[in-house]
Amino acid sequence: MSKGTSNKVAEWELHNARAMAVRTLEKIRNGAYSNLQLNNTVKQAELDERDVHLMTTMVYGVIQRRMTLEYWLAPFVKKPEKLDAWVRELLYISLFQMKFLDKVPTHAIFDEAINIAKRRGHDGVRKFVTGVLHAIDREGVRSFDEITDKVERLSIEASLPEWLINQLTTELGWEKASRIAMAINDAPAQSARVNLAVTTVAEATDILEAEGFTVTPSKVTPDALLLSGGHVASSQAFKDGLVTLQDESAMLMAPSLDIHPDMQVLDAAAAPGGKTTQIATYLNATEGGIVEALDIHDHKVGLINQNAERLHVADRVHARTLDAHKVDEAFADEQFDRILVDAPCSGFGLLRRKPEIRYDKTMADSLSLQKIQLGILEAAAPKLKVGGRMVYGTCTILQSENEDVVDQFLAEHPDFELVPTYTAYDLEAQDDRGMVHMFPDDFESDGFFIATLQKKA
Repeated sequence: MSKGTSNKVAEWELHNARAMAVRTLEKIRNGAYSNLQLNNTVKQAELDERDVHLMTTMVYGVIQRRMTLEYWLAPFVKKPEKLDAWVRELLYISLFQMKFLDKVPTHAIFDEAINIAKRRGHDGVRKFVTGVLHAIDREGVRSFDEITDKVERLSIEASLPEWLINQLTTELGWEKASRIAMAINDAPAQSARVNLAVTTVAEATDILEAEGFTVTPSKVTPDALLLSGGHVASSQAFKDGLVTLQDESAMLMAPSLDIHPDMQVLDAAAAPGGKTTQIATYLNATEGGIVEALDIHDHKVGLINQNAERLHVADRVHARTLDAHKVDEAFADEQFDRILVDAPCSGFGLLRRKPEIRYDKTMADSLSLQKIQLGILEAAAPKLKVGGRMVYGTCTILQSENEDVVDQFLAEHPDFELVPTYTAYDLEAQDDRGMVHMFPDDFESDGFFIATLQKKA
């Protein structure tokens, strides 16, 4: 094993965006979640804002493009699996910069990579990295056109497993599957929900622009703003509870509940509280309006409460630790006017934000989640009042967790019926049964599914 494979980070690395990107990628490959590990790295490192952005871009870029980078690197490294993990990640971040970051000059990429190889490894590692990078620069990378099978070619080009491309093709057709595959590696937009409990969209826009943000109205929902020019979570508007981070697609669930100020609402799988606090904006505590927010983990219930406090809606949010399958135990004598089930799912709609999902999950995982999703709907259904609405949603784009779950539930519950899911804008995202499908290539937002169920009189 070469010098430099220790888990201890050297002082010089803390000031080097590329070195910290390599460290971060090593830990993610060992099972760490990309977003959590990046947050930890940002706190640990001593980088300015520009270098934090570069490091983040490289980390997400390598994860997103890993299959593509492997394909390009293979002709230049006989046995890449034999390399120390950090050397392999160093080559990947260098190759990613060469092919996808056109503002970074090649000499800077080479100098930094060779310097890291020398300082973390030994002279043999330095020579090896130098030779590989110069060979890539001299010969260029091979074309995707060399791959004759169209599924394999798209798999390598989009860095998506073939099983997922085949499944999307079966469900949506080749053209739609191809568009989704090519869209999921685009950088996600930074979207914020305006907290209508305390401000207006116009007022929040003015305040954010005064803080230096470029603000664009959402085309998906009137409550959302797309922001660039800074980190929303660091803004005063965020700290004051005027806005909160939430994807545009995720904001579409609560409006379809058709909430009135005095209603009792159940959010059956609520953490970290984005939709809970959105529901709360429709409620009035003095009229008896309340949202019961459930999560199975104590620390996540704490996050719900923190968000409710920051967004000034804590008076109408009651968060508690409870498995959603056991709602009857906690609410034996109660029924709700509205129920939201944002179900645990495979998360394939979130590939822009959680790119490692594509490599870790399988179709079997998706099918096994059906039981959990149906179980939550089964447990929640008796707690809904006659005439009430239950909105079911997932952040995946697979039929097995979406339409199939709804159809199984309806087959066993003839007292429920589908009603059209409401959207404020004409999104053309509804199917012929009124269920909403948001695909990553449609509006550049997260992939999402929403169905609205009503309990018959």
